[in-house]
Amino acid sequence: MGKRLERLTPERLSAPQRTTYLAITGGPRSDGPQGFRLTDHAGTLHGPFNAMLLSPRLGFALQELGSAVRYETSLSGRVREAAVLAVATFHTCAFERYAHEGTGAQAGLTTDEITALRQAAPNGILRDSQENLALRVVVALLHERDLDDGLYTEATEVLGEAALFELSTLVGYYSLLALQMRVFRVQPPTGRAATNW
Repeated sequence: MGKRLERLTPERLSAPQRTTYLAITGGPRSDGPQGFRLTDHAGTLHGPFNAMLLSPRLGFALQELGSAVRYETSLSGRVREAAVLAVATFHTCAFERYAHEGTGAQAGLTTDEITALRQAAPNGILRDSQENLALRVVVALLHERDLDDGLYTEATEVLGEAALFELSTLVGYYSLLALQMRVFRVQPPTGRAATNW
């Protein structure tokens, strides 16, 4: 599948596009994981972010939601990144996996945990029962698009309603990005493709 979306360089951006671009490149994502860059050498955005410039007001709101999901929840870095990687595997999204395997390792996920998430075998793979419960919630949201009464009760009693809201928002946000990257044929940068897809 070839690329469908022209990469927009900074000098070609309209004023609203530039506002969104600066919010992405100057926000908390700019201190992202080692080895991951938001832009290429020409300043064009990688991943889902270039598409956000097509509709800058909506793109701005979407990147704000993404920033909140990544940096303003009660979820631990390990739970957040395991959840993102479960979404990436479910949607076969190479870019999400490329971007978040490194982030997951920096958040403390082990190589074995990342491999299990890549192979869609997440049950019981994380280090404690709360992390595994959060991952069970994510898997149920992806595969069943709902939580049965038992899992809902367990999740609210152990994780809390706020964490459940945050997890469901995370699954929705990263699923949306996976859909957009599929539509626009976004792949990891050349030479950085995720393996075993």
